[in-house]
Amino acid sequence: MIAVSKMAAAVQPSATLAAGARAKQLQAEGVQVFDFSLGEPDFPTPEHICAAAVKAMKDGHTRYTAASGIPALRTAVSRFYQKTYGMAYKPEQVLISNGAKHSIHNALAATVGPGDEVIIPTPYWVSYSDLVQMTGASYVLVPTTMADGFKMTPAQLRDAVTPRSKLLMLNSPSNPTGTVYTRQELEALADVVLETNLSVLSDEIYEKLIFGSAQATCFASLRPELADRVITISGASKTYAMTGWRMGWALGPSRVIKAMGDVQSQQSGCPCSISQYAALAALEGEQECVERMRREFEARRDLVCGRLTATPGVRIRTPEGAFYAFFDISAHFGRTLAGRKIVDSSSFCMGALEAAHVNLVPGSAFGAEGYVRMSYAAARDQLNGGLDRLEQWLK
Repeated sequence: MIAVSKMAAAVQPSATLAAGARAKQLQAEGVQVFDFSLGEPDFPTPEHICAAAVKAMKDGHTRYTAASGIPALRTAVSRFYQKTYGMAYKPEQVLISNGAKHSIHNALAATVGPGDEVIIPTPYWVSYSDLVQMTGASYVLVPTTMADGFKMTPAQLRDAVTPRSKLLMLNSPSNPTGTVYTRQELEALADVVLETNLSVLSDEIYEKLIFGSAQATCFASLRPELADRVITISGASKTYAMTGWRMGWALGPSRVIKAMGDVQSQQSGCPCSISQYAALAALEGEQECVERMRREFEARRDLVCGRLTATPGVRIRTPEGAFYAFFDISAHFGRTLAGRKIVDSSSFCMGALEAAHVNLVPGSAFGAEGYVRMSYAAARDQLNGGLDRLEQWLK
């Protein structure tokens, strides 16, 4: 018998993918399910991006590329950061990977290991903790609350630092809460980082999905001294509706990016050549498609938050970015709904799926029991239909 390694045995399956699998099973049985579990734009990839992929195939760009990505795309990413944030990255400080999750894995594999601690504010994206554990490092969770806007304070960060602390993982705009830190709030955290030996992994994948007066901030741009301390992660998936194309990137100090590239070269080799040319067209082409999607996400946010605010037993904070509603359902704990006792966020979501056929993700998966996450990356009629079902079930 082949024994499963301790590392593999410790890794938990993605909660969002697991929720989606049960919904698909019900759908295969002919049940209409309102599935709000996955963080995936429902828009088609813009036509000019698809056309660039077709052209790349016709032009013969179907072979291996450099493991770290084609030079043109690495240059385009560096230009984007110069234009958007005033950050001067050389192309060799950019690594193209198979999605932002792969970029995060590469960053962790290249910077932390056994004996190191990684600080993660909660609620956090479900994969962070397992990706840390896969390196042999351990993670330290710093809880935040809805009352505080789901934002870690400088005092909390300072208290979490130990002699073993190696890395801080930040995510703004945030999955699952939609929280966007202000520049001033991030500057205060940056000052604490600079008091310590911490480095920072800043996950900024939702940087273009910002609503109202909120503004995205590149953490590395806050202080000149951070240039050697920060790895910035982003990609094409959310901004350009390119989740299946698997295009992510990382920027940081040359020596760290090289180490990440070395890891990638042995692990997966180069990213998909066709997807790289598509991502190049996304960055260098017209950007109105991004704004159209952003406006629609903002309208959906307003619809969902308005309805959830009016739903008894639900508390929600209006998110400033991303496309998630993260709401408190703990008032329903202890109730029996459609024959099912609700005792935690997991039983709430299971009840919502089996009885109301609405698929949500439990807050426990994000380190925040008592909450659930709803993706509003769905058409408005689907959102209204699912919220109707949810309200009826809760009544």
